[in-house]
Amino acid sequence: MRKIIHIDMDCFYAAIEERENPALRGKPLGVGGSERRGVLTTANYEARKYGCRSAMPVFKALELCPHLILVPVQFDLYRAVSSQIRAIFGRFTELIEPLSLDEAYLDVSHLHSSGESVAREIRAQILEETGLTASAGISSNKLIAKIASDWHKPNGQKHVADEEIPAFMAALPVGRIWGVGKKMREKLSALGIESCADLQAFDQIELARRFGKWGIELWQLCRGIDDRAVTADRTRKSVSSETTFSENIEVLSSLIPPMRGMIEGLLEDLAKSHADRVIRSLVVKMKFADFDRTTAERAGHTVDHAVFEELLAEAWKRGNNRAVRLLGVGVRFADPKEVEQMEFFG
Repeated sequence: MRKIIHIDMDCFYAAIEERENPALRGKPLGVGGSERRGVLTTANYEARKYGCRSAMPVFKALELCPHLILVPVQFDLYRAVSSQIRAIFGRFTELIEPLSLDEAYLDVSHLHSSGESVAREIRAQILEETGLTASAGISSNKLIAKIASDWHKPNGQKHVADEEIPAFMAALPVGRIWGVGKKMREKLSALGIESCADLQAFDQIELARRFGKWGIELWQLCRGIDDRAVTADRTRKSVSSETTFSENIEVLSSLIPPMRGMIEGLLEDLAKSHADRVIRSLVVKMKFADFDRTTAERAGHTVDHAVFEELLAEAWKRGNNRAVRLLGVGVRFADPKEVEQMEFFG
């Protein structure tokens, strides 16, 4: 039987800042952005009490918590600490799948010790060697382990045994399933689906009819079925946000509002899970009513609304007034080797 651990550092960037400057402890702290500009990369637990969270615009965070302390990101420092933690993981297994600087899946199926005891020892070594706390989820698959790691935060862990999975999943809100974002929650809610138990009442055929291939995945995920293996050295080359319209869009200007919403979703994803990555280019993908598709791309290191609108116009022009059924925005990341060269020659 597989033993999968999901390790998630507690408020990683903020915790490092507090470690480096103990005077910040106990005070609401936001990392990232500048005075009223940009978005928060993370917020500590004191700031979260006021509603501040990662990917929130700084001006909004300051409205919620006027005495919020803002500090700039120090990615070189965060990467160094992340490497320390990765080295600790390596003492227990070679099967390590990083999701970001502050979280990773570990497959420890080969160890005779229980997953709970291994997770407890990993967390103890992280605390001893870095002064930082981590939380962990343990189960036989990645889906359950990731959900469980959030159960006893901060500085806690939860194990979900196979026989506990049905009851564990049935009680969960559907939003806890990976891939179910705000728009999908709204679609499911319109069908009266709020919990995984509600979703389990729909058979595969009905979910496939309504949501295509994703419906079949939902049928499995709401039951806690996840056969994905832990894949070592997983590095994403890009991240994107896209929407298939219920009705084809025939006017360019009508594409701008939904694109802005997608850009906000993209920014949230970047701030939450890819804040340490260097952006190489911005991309707009468009699929027309006849299923022909095109991609417009431009070099750039920051998410820029104006550039995305220019790329949108460029892609639209290629369609020769054809209606659009799908629109996507995204970024491609620079290869780590490219980043090293940029830093060397910079």
